[in-house]
Amino acid sequence: MATKIFVNLPVKDLNRSVDFFSKLGYSFNPQFSDENAKSMVISEDIIVMLLTEPFFKNFTKKDIIDAGKSTETIISLSADSRAEVDEKLDKAVAAGATMPNETIEMEGMYGRSFDDLDGHHWEYMFMDLSAINQEQPAAETSAA
Repeated sequence: MATKIFVNLPVKDLNRSVDFFSKLGYSFNPQFSDENAKSMVISEDIIVMLLTEPFFKNFTKKDIIDAGKSTETIISLSADSRAEVDEKLDKAVAAGATMPNETIEMEGMYGRSFDDLDGHHWEYMFMDLSAINQEQPAAETSAA
């Protein structure tokens, strides 16, 4: 069985966040959603729980950071093509996201990022494995 990942994100306005991510094409599982939390399905194995800030606070004794001012994580998702990266970012910006960084273009990699309505940092990356140098450096050995 594949390991599933559940990312929990605090949001200021749950309905506004649901509307934003719906515009990016994501669906929500009503079985695990209520007025405090919405279960956003990224894939079969990746779920993002959007939690109202007061509800999120029930799970931690730490302060909730202002994601518009500080970054604790970057949520990076794979894309099947450069076109998919551009499509996702265009939808995000049209839905109100901001773009904090320039496009990433390296050997075999193409990526773009956005900050959602609460300032959480997301990125979509396409990796063309056929264009990436497949040679691995030889392992170094050292005498102990």
